[in-house]
Amino acid sequence: MKKIIWSTVAIIVACLALAYGAIQMNKPAIETKKQDLIIYNWGDYLDPQLIKKFEKQSGYHVVYETFDSNEAMYTKIKQGGTAYDLTIPSEYMVTKMRKANLLDQIDTKKLSNLKYIDPTFLHQPYDPQNKYSIPYFWGTLGIVYNDKFVKPGSINNWDDLWNKKYKHNILLVDSARDAMGMALVSLGYSMNTTSSLKLHLAQTKLDDLGPNIKAIISDEMKMYLVQNEAAIGVTWSGEAHEMMENNSHLHYLVPSQGSNLWLDNFVIPKTAKNKKAAYKFINFMLEPKNAAQNAEYIGYATPNWKAKEMLPKKVRDNREFYPAQSTLKKLQVYKDLGQKVTQEYNDLFLEFKMYAH
Repeated sequence: MKKIIWSTVAIIVACLALAYGAIQMNKPAIETKKQDLIIYNWGDYLDPQLIKKFEKQSGYHVVYETFDSNEAMYTKIKQGGTAYDLTIPSEYMVTKMRKANLLDQIDTKKLSNLKYIDPTFLHQPYDPQNKYSIPYFWGTLGIVYNDKFVKPGSINNWDDLWNKKYKHNILLVDSARDAMGMALVSLGYSMNTTSSLKLHLAQTKLDDLGPNIKAIISDEMKMYLVQNEAAIGVTWSGEAHEMMENNSHLHYLVPSQGSNLWLDNFVIPKTAKNKKAAYKFINFMLEPKNAAQNAEYIGYATPNWKAKEMLPKKVRDNREFYPAQSTLKKLQVYKDLGQKVTQEYNDLFLEFKMYAH
C-alpha cells in the first residue's frame, strides 16, 4: 500500500515539477530583455544622472556600452552580435551606415520634442531629410593656444600655425581627416575634396608644418596643454572646453578661413530589438531641461535651441563654442568620400606622420 502511495506521491511531485518547469519556461525571462535599452555611445558622452532619471521615469533598464572611434562602432554594428537599440555616430558615418543598410528610418512623428532642435542643424548633406539621424551634439575643429606663450590676437587663421616661432610647439590631433582638412582650407580648398592633386598639395603643406609639430596625439593633448607643455593645439571644441576649465591661460578659436562643423547624432540600427524604448530615450534627451543638463555635463554645444537658452549666460554667449552665424557659414560638414578617397587621405597623413617633428 505504501509503495502505491509513494508511487502516487512521486507521480504528483513529478507532475508538479513539470508544471512548474513549464511555467518557468513560459515566464517572460525575455520580458527583462524587452525592458532593456541598449545604448552604444562614445566614452563619457552622456550624464550618468540622466540615465538614472530615464530609468526611473520610463521603467526601462539602460545597458550602456562605449566605443572610441566611429570605425570601431561601425565594425561592431555591421558584425552583429549585440543588438544595439541606439548609437551615436558622427555625420559622415551616418552616410556610410545608411549606404550599408545598417540604419532604421526614423519616424519623427514619435519625437514630439524634435521641435526644439535648431533648424541650422537639420537637413544637413549627410541626411537631407533627417530620415535616419537626430542631432545630439555639435562642435568645431579649431586652435587652442596658451597666452603664456602666444600673444592673444596673434593667431587668427590656419596659416599662422606655420610661423617659425612656434617651432616644436604645436600639438596636432591624430586624425587624418582633420589634419588634411586643416591644410586643405589653408590652401583655399574644400575639406571634402576628392582631387588627388589637391590632396598631395595639402600633404606638402603639412610637411612644411613638420618642424613646428611637437607631437601628433589624441587624448594626451588635454594633459599636455593643461600642464603648459605646449603653446598650441589643434583639436575639437569640446576637448578645448575641458582643457580651458583646468587652465585659465588656454583659449580656443575657430580660424577665420573656416573649418569643420561636426555633428554627432542619434541613430537606430536596423537590428534594434527595443525601438519603442529608443524613441522614448531620444525624446527624453530632446527635452530642453535634460538637453541643457547634458550640455553642462559634457561641455559640447547643444543643437537644442531651448536648452541653449537655459544654459548660463557666459556659456550660451561664448563665441568660442557657439560661433556667430557669420562664422557658421564658413564651416564645412564632412561628407563620406568613399573607401578609395578615404584611404588616400589616410595614406598621405600617415606619410606625413612618419617624417613630422
